[in-house]
Amino acid sequence: MTFTRRVSSCFSQFLGFANRSFNSYKLPGDPSSSPSLTYGIHIFHCPDEVGIVAKLSERIASRGGNILGADVFVPQNKNVFYSRSEFVFDPVRWPRKQMDEDFLKLSNMFSAIRSVARVPALDPKFKIAVLASKQDHCLVDLLYGWQEGRLPVDITCVISNHHRGPNNNVMHFLERNGIPYHYLHTTEGNKREREILELVLNTDFLVLARYMQVLSGQFLRTYGKDVINIHHGLLPSFKGGNPCKQVGYFFAYIL
Repeated sequence: MTFTRRVSSCFSQFLGFANRSFNSYKLPGDPSSSPSLTYGIHIFHCPDEVGIVAKLSERIASRGGNILGADVFVPQNKNVFYSRSEFVFDPVRWPRKQMDEDFLKLSNMFSAIRSVARVPALDPKFKIAVLASKQDHCLVDLLYGWQEGRLPVDITCVISNHHRGPNNNVMHFLERNGIPYHYLHTTEGNKREREILELVLNTDFLVLARYMQVLSGQFLRTYGKDVINIHHGLLPSFKGGNPCKQVGYFFAYIL
């Protein structure tokens, strides 16, 4: 497998939720298909070899599923394969338990490092905590998506190193929806990581909504789960708080 493609980092896509409804989706060319199919997503990470995409596609199709989109990423000079597949299926023809068993067989076949199937309409919601700093836009966008039902998660709390007063719109929203807000003042010598770990102990993953603090390696090892960073930086070339300004300086210097 030598084809490479960069994967977009859309938060709602990561969670396995599409931007459109599949309530009335029908498989093309199949008039007898169920009038209401279910949306699923599969994440795969394994050593690279020939035939992985073919086997993934074959497994989904053999159960009557239809692939809506697939992203594949194979880093150059590394023998590793990543894929993310979106599909619809009939839960009667492909029961949830059978799906896990099928993907487990593929995992064993390719010695997968990670294989995760997610069906938002059937699976328990992820429990997440959100870390944010002073600027609200990333946090507000995430909360709006959650309110609209586009993000199948339970937000256990919002943690911030910035104090928000009682008349802040974000605070009104959190109070109205029963989401706790924890203000933890940070300094250069104390990032309050011990307190953060205590607050996020029972979450499935963390979301950094423009959290302008760097989490230590010790924190990440202790937490031991995924951390999604929603950040405006243009990595790896333009790091830091003003990437667009850095791009402007860069091209002004070249010109």
